[in-house]
Amino acid sequence: MTTEDTKDNETQVTPTPAPAEQPAAPEATETAQPAAETTHQQRAPRAPRREGSSQQRSGGRSSRRDGSSRSGSDASGEDNQLVEKVVYVNRCAKVVKGGRRFSFSALVVVGDQNGKVGQGFGKANEVSDAIRKGTDAAKRAMKKVVVVNETLPHEVYSEFGGAKIVLKPAAPGTGLVAGEKVRAVLEAAGVSNVIAKSLGSSNAANVVKATMQAMLSMRTADQVLSARGKKKKEKESV
Repeated sequence: MTTEDTKDNETQVTPTPAPAEQPAAPEATETAQPAAETTHQQRAPRAPRREGSSQQRSGGRSSRRDGSSRSGSDASGEDNQLVEKVVYVNRCAKVVKGGRRFSFSALVVVGDQNGKVGQGFGKANEVSDAIRKGTDAAKRAMKKVVVVNETLPHEVYSEFGGAKIVLKPAAPGTGLVAGEKVRAVLEAAGVSNVIAKSLGSSNAANVVKATMQAMLSMRTADQVLSARGKKKKEKESV
């Protein structure tokens, strides 16, 4: 056998170790897979804890949200029952070096049409803000007034500043015979049958305050007798 043949055989044999090195890569991949599996196995027990904690947190938050939403719905329900009436909006202009600056004031009456009524006055640079302030002030100033069968228990006269108001009870079906300012207070209080007359100044704020003063000064017969320590006598049957 010649040396050239031996050289050819050696060149053919030398590539044989290369395939032996190739399986090393699959072994590394196979060893890497169990490592990933072990990491998954280690993280597996943590999943229930996170789910449980998230459920507890979500449960607590949902209960809080439910409670807050209920209170909000109750509050909104109360606000929906109130009647808001804008009686008068005034604009005031202040002349300055650069021009005019406008401000607004609003007189608002709020009531539940069930014997509670209040009036408020708000000032702001915008009409909407003035009305909002007046509405909030009226809600805080709401007071209980006497309403008997959708009318007044007796005739009443009241003065506030230059405003003079007379209110008289009326029979069912009469309606509200009153001006715009007095009508707003009576409708908010739930009065449907009244005859009213304004005898003095037509200033909106004074007229509304005089009407409120007249409504608050009224008393029923039972209230007067109880204040005197007496009881109402029952009518004897004939």
